[in-house]
Amino acid sequence: MVIYFSGTGNSRYAAEVIASELGDEIQDAGAYIKAGERGIFSSERPWVFVAPTYCWQMPRLFAEFIRKSRFSGTRNAYFVLTCGAETGNARAKTAGVCKEKGFIYKGLLEVVMPENYVALFSVPEESECRRLTENAVRRLKDSVRYIREGKSFPSVKAGILDRIKSSSLLNAGFYGFAVKAKKFYATDECISCGKCVKSCMLNNIRLINGKPEWGKRCTHCMACISVCPTEAVQYGKHTAGKRRYLCHEKATEIF
Repeated sequence: MVIYFSGTGNSRYAAEVIASELGDEIQDAGAYIKAGERGIFSSERPWVFVAPTYCWQMPRLFAEFIRKSRFSGTRNAYFVLTCGAETGNARAKTAGVCKEKGFIYKGLLEVVMPENYVALFSVPEESECRRLTENAVRRLKDSVRYIREGKSFPSVKAGILDRIKSSSLLNAGFYGFAVKAKKFYATDECISCGKCVKSCMLNNIRLINGKPEWGKRCTHCMACISVCPTEAVQYGKHTAGKRRYLCHEKATEIF
């Protein structure tokens, strides 16, 4: 079973490629999180967890969802993390979650896709997004054979810099100082469509007098910025003039 967490579509797309290649069932963890529910899953086929990379680790929200959910059947677990560049030493943290759940850790696959953390970085141009996505699809299809054959993903030794990037201290700093909702706002381009409200898996956005307002719960998934049809949602001064990107809308024809 393929279980994914995705804000702007990269990880959802990767999960769909994997599920299609394996002929396996797919589940959206975000829907459970939005409903305030834990998952109760059963499968005799390997668990494949797919998510983006947040500060060189698996997103805390997804890790907590896995911890709280119940899994019966197979104990083999694979992890696939999409990223804009690299995943640091995320393998150590995913292996730790596996140990907590009693899974057999079958490794982590790093898949580079278009950068879309627009609160900090810029989205590549359209041609580069397509190139990256095509490369990602080839990597995913090639790597699915490890899952079919029950083999672990090839291991990659983490260097000192990787371990520093993925350290608990740096991750805590990221969530403590960077992951805030207070800088989000909507410009006069807002058409009160409510797509940002629906996209928020933490139910952190409400329409007040036709304009979205953000509460304090946020995981910086960038879904609200990416789904806005008029690009009215902004994050302080960081996102002004930047391209938006929804992978699923741009990449459906590739695989």
